[in-house]
Amino acid sequence: MIKFIKVTTVLLAFGLAVPQSAHAFGPAGFAAGIGKSNPRAFINTKGTTLAPFAFVKYCVNNPRDCSTGSEREFSITNARMRQLSRVNASVNRSLMPVNDKKGLDVWQAGGKSGDCEDFALTKRRKLIQLGWPSNLMRMAVVRTRSGEGHAVLVVKTQKGDLVLDNRFNSIRNWRQTDLRWVKIQSGDNPRIWYNL
Repeated sequence: MIKFIKVTTVLLAFGLAVPQSAHAFGPAGFAAGIGKSNPRAFINTKGTTLAPFAFVKYCVNNPRDCSTGSEREFSITNARMRQLSRVNASVNRSLMPVNDKKGLDVWQAGGKSGDCEDFALTKRRKLIQLGWPSNLMRMAVVRTRSGEGHAVLVVKTQKGDLVLDNRFNSIRNWRQTDLRWVKIQSGDNPRIWYNL
């Protein structure tokens, strides 16, 4: 579960961070419609906030994954949407859901097991390897319907902000999820986070 603890004395390379842990979920569920593109299909932010402390540590150990990407033209075709679905389902199947030990939250990409943020970081890394621009993909901290802390990957497309969640193999528009949105990473600079 992600714990929200106020920390005002920890200053790292790119700002203050809040220690948090996350809960693992296994893939489940069936496809849901992506929805039609409209202004409400995109997430609106409210202002900068603290990055999760475990994410700050992840960036120290994986600076390439946290570098500012270059924006470029990238058309999200039907073939790319299929690729997005394949990556989501493949990572959901290939990683074994395992929670971090209590009090120890470690974010990592590319392992054989992990909790929700590890699934999301692995999907992000795989999509970048397939040529997707990093500025289209943002990590988000959320709460599930039951109130548990959770993390997902949000991909910006012309259809809106789409959510890749390890609890589901379907990809959904952010407004068609059961999530309560807390904070999200900037697409322009992965080290900056915003309130939602």
